[in-house]
Amino acid sequence: MDSVIVSSGRPDFWEEACTHLMGRDRILKRLIPRHAAECLVLSEAPFVTLARLLIGQQVSLKTAETTWTAFTEACGRNPTPKSVLKYTDAQLHQSGLPKRKALYLLDLAQHFSERKVRPSRWDEMDDEAVIAQLCAIRGIGRWTAEMFLIFSLGRPDVLPLDDPGLLKAISMHYFSGEPVSRFEAREVAQAWAPWRTVASWYLWRSLDPATVQYGTT
Repeated sequence: MDSVIVSSGRPDFWEEACTHLMGRDRILKRLIPRHAAECLVLSEAPFVTLARLLIGQQVSLKTAETTWTAFTEACGRNPTPKSVLKYTDAQLHQSGLPKRKALYLLDLAQHFSERKVRPSRWDEMDDEAVIAQLCAIRGIGRWTAEMFLIFSLGRPDVLPLDDPGLLKAISMHYFSGEPVSRFEAREVAQAWAPWRTVASWYLWRSLDPATVQYGTT
């Protein structure tokens, strides 16, 4: 997947969030200046972002990229619900997509085509309401929905505790590499509110540049 660390402009809240986090957390006070020229850059159109997230679930970055290439060769460089719904799941599978991912992408396209999801309304909805709407789509769980909140909607206070990369970074920086529970991670993150998205991004970035594209799986 393409990296999102090349910034064309910071989110409006980024500077305020960084100042808050560096004042509240000794680890972030050290990490944030290391990557001062980098920040979250919001991703493509909602349908494309969700399609990429579905394809990238539980696979390596290399596998995700190969599958995405097969998908866009079939459905266009910037796939739309209409271009996806031209195919059956069997045809998408023949194009190089795993059967399960083909079914997920068709259901995603169907939800957009039938206006079961309303992207124009998401800005007016709170995080949990958007998550609930997205989780009605086949293949989308809380992790995928939270990645969408971060990387497409730019919500500032998302804490994706289902993300193993975030837990790994918290373990490395706050627990000397010892395994960390979701409860322990949540306790650490209390100091980050209301900017937990930004803290999560810098912790991902501390692991590897690739992990700041839609989190890690």
